[in-house]
Order: sequence, then structure tokens, then C-alpha cells
Amino acid sequence: MKLKTDQFGEIEFSEDLILKFEEGLYGFEQLKKYLLIKTDDDLFYWLTSVDRPEICFPLVGTRIIDENYPEEEHYEAFAIVTLNKDPLLITANLKAPVYINQERKVGFQKIIDTDKYPINYKLFVES
Repeated sequence: MKLKTDQFGEIEFSEDLILKFEEGLYGFEQLKKYLLIKTDDDLFYWLTSVDRPEICFPLVGTRIIDENYPEEEHYEAFAIVTLNKDPLLITANLKAPVYINQERKVGFQKIIDTDKYPINYKLFVES
């Protein structure tokens, strides 16, 4: 199968790489199939819709931010990143993580019901 993306150009992939999100993602409930793309020189993963490849979410693993981040058995947690030209304004949504089981090729999103995890966690700070 082939997918034409703005971020990576044309990508060839096999059906067994598609991640299925039964409920979709918040605000994108109609989109159920995604590819998780990671390039060697990129800090982020890219969750790209198979049905609408112009919809692409940059993700970062939550464990690099907080090693005690809430787990779901057999799933890895990712935060959706909001990009900005100014690195100091790049944020990660720790309140509504995306959980992915890469072995079973399934995922879901849920809201963490605590004030400990913000929607706009700053990934980079001035030193």
C-alpha cells in the first residue's frame, strides 16, 4: 500500500503496520487507522492517518518526561506534541495521552484524571 504525506512524501507500507484506534482520537473520532512513523534523525514519532494523511500528530514518549507516568499494561504512552517555530513554545499534552500496543497494532486515547499532568507541558526550557 502507498500513502502520500506532507511530512514524508510517498510512503510504501504493508497492511500489518496499521494501528487501529477503535474509538479514534479526541476530535478525530472518525479516523481509526494510523501509521506510527519514526525517522532516525527525528525526536518525535509521527502518528499519521491512513485515511487522511494530511492529519499527522507528532508524539513523544511520556517516559522521557516522567518515568512514573501512568501505565496501561502492554501499552506504551505517548503525548501529542504541539509544534512551534520557537522551541520554547513546543508543548506536550500529558493530560490526554495516546496509548499504543505495537505488538497487537491497537491504540486508544484517554484523559488522565489528575491535575498533576498538564495539557501544555513545555518540552524545552531556557538554561
